[in-house]
Amino acid sequence: MSGSSSARALIRGIRALDRPAPAGPIACTIAFGWRALLKIKYVPEQMFDVLVTPIMFTVMFTYLFGGALAGSTGDYLQYLLPGILAQTVVFTSIYTGVTLNGDLSKGVYDRFKSLPIWAPAPLVGAMLGDILRYTGASLIVVLIGLLLGYRPQQGIVGVLLSLVLLNIFGFGLGWIFTVLGLLLRTPGAVMTLSWLVLMPLTFVSNIYVDPATMPELLQTLVALNPVSHLVSAMRGAMVGELVAFSLGIALLTPALLTLTFGPLAMRLYHRKH
Repeated sequence: MSGSSSARALIRGIRALDRPAPAGPIACTIAFGWRALLKIKYVPEQMFDVLVTPIMFTVMFTYLFGGALAGSTGDYLQYLLPGILAQTVVFTSIYTGVTLNGDLSKGVYDRFKSLPIWAPAPLVGAMLGDILRYTGASLIVVLIGLLLGYRPQQGIVGVLLSLVLLNIFGFGLGWIFTVLGLLLRTPGAVMTLSWLVLMPLTFVSNIYVDPATMPELLQTLVALNPVSHLVSAMRGAMVGELVAFSLGIALLTPALLTLTFGPLAMRLYHRKH
């Protein structure tokens, strides 16, 4: 009897305690964003592309093609660096889907779906962590560019505006790879198909060369490529000649991607397993 009484007393005591309020959407998203950063801490190999690839592309393209395309490495660097910033973020956005697919294969997200949290938090939080990854990679590119002689005419203001545009664009683009991560079976498959998406977006653009030097068909494709408008907007922000049309496309594209692929990703996420 004493044991039964003690159990009832314990239950009454627990019921008398105030239940903590459930975490809101912002708190949940930040928690999962922090989880994404902790994964980098314990798997530092994830930082390889963020640290090494931007340096490699900036130095390699500047000194390999600068003299041939612009007459001097200094002039070409002024044209190239905003494009390399865009390329770095576009390439890095692949890992949104790759890491998500890896977690799904381990059953981690099954546990998340059972928690009393804001439903989109695991996906949105992971993308928030990716935004910090984009920012780190972009700052490395800017630093390398400054060391090589790049000088943005608008100074820190132009650089910050470009980074904001990059993060917004990367967030929208990341939803495509989130959907791929939910649809495909392995991280390797996500990586392969993602590159098939990114290669034309990157190379059929104005990142490396002036589209005026291309055949008419390629010029048309470059003009239709949203990455080209992102790069044009960044170049304008750097030199103080921001073109409203390019800026509008650079902002409209991630908004449309989020509205299109965001709900699709959530539907696939809830149906998974």
